[in-house]
Amino acid sequence: MGQITSLFVHKVTAQASAGVRTRDLVEGLGIDPDAPVDPSRMVASSDYYEFFAELAKRDPDGATLPLRTGASMRTNEYGAFGFAWKSAPNLHGSFVRAERYAQVLTNVTRYEIETTSDGVLFRLRRSGERQLGLRLSNEASIASVVAISDEVCTAPFAPDAVYFRHPAPGSIEAHVAHFGCPVIFASDKDAILVSGEALASPNRLGDAGISAFFDQHLQAELAALADDNGLEKQVKIAVAQTLSDGVPTVSLIAAKLGASGRTLQRRLSDKGLSFQILGPVDKVIDP
Repeated sequence: MGQITSLFVHKVTAQASAGVRTRDLVEGLGIDPDAPVDPSRMVASSDYYEFFAELAKRDPDGATLPLRTGASMRTNEYGAFGFAWKSAPNLHGSFVRAERYAQVLTNVTRYEIETTSDGVLFRLRRSGERQLGLRLSNEASIASVVAISDEVCTAPFAPDAVYFRHPAPGSIEAHVAHFGCPVIFASDKDAILVSGEALASPNRLGDAGISAFFDQHLQAELAALADDNGLEKQVKIAVAQTLSDGVPTVSLIAAKLGASGRTLQRRLSDKGLSFQILGPVDKVIDP
């Protein structure tokens, strides 16, 4: 199941134009709009895309909502990922860390570094149908990369070109003005093109020791995520082994997995799932 950090929900909401209703959309995701932001809290990617699309439709300037959202991002909001990004020795090191660790923020997005004759492409790869919410999310992600790159670089940062696979909106003037470079829609990629010189520019707070510390922290986070990714399968197997004795309770299954019922429910909830017996074993976990 695709997941995206709830941090992005709060950031999109904060950039909505004045007077636009947002509270009902946030609550519809199961998030308290007044609660502190917790980047580790995840929402289902499909729900996030629907939220983003609906908010953009409500916003009179919805076409630039992803640009405003991306521009508002700062490294300290990303937790350990943000510290790893800013403490890398140079921008290339920051990109490498995104390539390695982006899954601590979402499991539907990957970044790749590709060297070309024109410079380096920093590619965004996101799974899913290219409906409005996903397209807006891609624009916000690219705008975020540009914003946090400029934040950490010692030299002013601007990409040489920006590419999106989806068709252009009615006007691209705002996009060109925002990125300060050619913006190509209906491309074969979602990416930014960056010069080798920009990538080699040292980061303001680059520090090998600090960078290594956060690398270790993020590696541990990825390992924990890998464990959680097997949770759904573990629950289904435990239920299948117990069904001959009748319909199992969540407490019984949790005990078989070495956890309390409350802990299992929380872990499932964090993944956007719930424990519910509906008959066949493959229906035990409901999204």
